[in-house]
Amino acid sequence: MPDSRQSGSPFFDNQLSGFSIDSRTVAPGDLFFALAPEDYRRHFFTAKEFDDGHRFIPQAFEKGAAAVVARRARVEGDVELQKYADRLLLVEDVIDALQTLAHETLLAWGGRVVGITGSAGKTTAKDLTAHVLAAAGLRALKTQKNFNNELGLALSILQMESGGARPEEFDAAVLEMGQSMLGEIRRLCEVAPPDIGVVLMVAPVHLEFFSSVEEIAEGKSQMIEGVEPGGVAVLNADDPRVAAMRAKHEGRTVTFGIENAADVVAADIESTRLGLTRFRLITPMGEAVAELPLPGRHNLMNALAAASIATCFGIEPRVIAGALRTAQASEMRGEVVDFAAGFSLIDDSYNSNPRSLLSMARSLVEGRNDAEQKARRAVVVAGEMLELGDEAAAMHREAGREIAGLGVSVLWGVRGLAKELIEGARAAGMDEESARFFETTDEAASALVAEVRAGDLVLVKGSRGVHTERIVEALREKYPKTGDGS
Repeated sequence: MPDSRQSGSPFFDNQLSGFSIDSRTVAPGDLFFALAPEDYRRHFFTAKEFDDGHRFIPQAFEKGAAAVVARRARVEGDVELQKYADRLLLVEDVIDALQTLAHETLLAWGGRVVGITGSAGKTTAKDLTAHVLAAAGLRALKTQKNFNNELGLALSILQMESGGARPEEFDAAVLEMGQSMLGEIRRLCEVAPPDIGVVLMVAPVHLEFFSSVEEIAEGKSQMIEGVEPGGVAVLNADDPRVAAMRAKHEGRTVTFGIENAADVVAADIESTRLGLTRFRLITPMGEAVAELPLPGRHNLMNALAAASIATCFGIEPRVIAGALRTAQASEMRGEVVDFAAGFSLIDDSYNSNPRSLLSMARSLVEGRNDAEQKARRAVVVAGEMLELGDEAAAMHREAGREIAGLGVSVLWGVRGLAKELIEGARAAGMDEESARFFETTDEAASALVAEVRAGDLVLVKGSRGVHTERIVEALREKYPKTGDGS
């Protein structure tokens, strides 16, 4: 990283070691960004209250921060902060400053940027893409965890300059871009203009902040509008709203799908066991037999998105297929765990919406693919789905009816509007013993630990706000995994 020297400020003689927006994580040599409530309110953040990072400037320096980026209007007149004046970089908007630094880092680097958005699947598609690129010998920077908002995107880019890393060590950047409000994707594309822009799907999520699914689609289409001249749009051919985004891009478009004609296709799909799908991967560069050790049709679509991106890099299908065979589920996003007590779990407790819930429930049922397997109970434990707007109750009821129609053995709803999920299932024919509602996550965890039995196939699906991961933790604490030797 350039020294960014400033006359009269000797701390600029040293290179920065990293970047932080949380004083608790500051390491010696870091540049700390003191975010103010005013900064958040000028950007796409939906919370009602925000901490003032300026309160933690002293702690940041105590932990070894080299310098702090602070809001000029907040520092001026603050006697306590004046003592740090020679180590403060004053700006009008701290988030703008962070994003500008990230943007300039990308421009100086000059490599290919992959931007991925969608109502669900972004993290899995991002991780699969980076995994496939690595298998082809390409060094990919990728978004940390699911840090896909205005702060997370910038911090992910600045990994190029953190912990001793150098931009020239990377061949590509694979970046998630999320949206909480209309216009956020456009802003993220301004920070990190994509050479390859990917839209996975459009679904009724975050409807608390959008007027309709069509407005969600409008927001997602900003990814395609933001693709650099000469870049590529990668679109889901099986989602009509996404497929229609082709009209927003004059350059090359690569499509992927299962049901509709597309450039990258999965054919001859076979669910060989829970969490393993075999298929024939067809691309413009040829085809190969592939296996994906992740459950659900939606994860197969995420794999096809990754294969489409890989195709844009000129990677052959045999290499893509080989990489997919060794893919691993992202944390709390479809991990299959086999327990020594004889039951299996799909941990998909990170997030939930009606479409992904139904996809995972369907994969659970389809995982029983022979007579012996069909004798196993399919148990779905589903947390309340959040940010669905005015139609949330109706969406929960409809999801309950559809899950009941899949033939699951047990459906438990956890917290709040998940009660409507259970009401919908009962209306579709599930009895009260099979379809139950729990007020709290801890109650559901205690019940499942007591009632799970050998042969069960269990799906735990939920949003982080409901903390359904506690149910998974309770099972892990009580029962050893297969092969643990406990």
